Amino acid sequence: MLAYELQARGIDVVTTCEPGGTPLGRALREAFLETWEQVAPMAELLAFAADRAQHVEHLIRPALDAGKIVISDRYADATYAYQGAGRGFSEEKVLQAIDLATGGLKPDLTLFFDITVDEAVCRMAAREEAHTKRNRMDVEESEFYTRVRDAYLGIAKREPERFRVIDAQRPADAIHADVMDMITGFLQ
Repeated sequence: MLAYELQARGIDVVTTCEPGGTPLGRALREAFLETWEQVAPMAELLAFAADRAQHVEHLIRPALDAGKIVISDRYADATYAYQGAGRGFSEEKVLQAIDLATGGLKPDLTLFFDITVDEAVCRMAAREEAHTKRNRMDVEESEFYTRVRDAYLGIAKREPERFRVIDAQRPADAIHADVMDMITGFLQ
């Protein structure tokens, strides 16, 4: 919704996601998220780092260099939250992997759409009932998701100039209105 709104305002926008924003990333996503074999935590950390390195080099930096706005569904904060807090890697190790993959490139603004863990579990169950494709990250225990959410909220406290928390338990139109207010103010 954000990308469409910005494009309607004449702003050049590139949308992407992680994992999977490049052809290599899509292959890594399929190999990693859609496997049901036990994946070693270090393999998970490095797979996401490899995807991000490719993504930064071949999509994000070129788009930014061309003066475009990049909207990415997830980026390095996801590694900090999921592999760091979720899987228990040390902050030092996670930050090292992030720095190697991104070359220090950080977003100017990050929006975290916050919901409770209970609501997240309900939404994942609803997706399953609607026969939406699940991946192995959708079947973690609630404690995992709590650690991930807490990590995101911790980033928000440490970096309030970059990181915004949005109450995502409301209707999509209300969330979108808040996002547009934030983005419009930010872009000005």
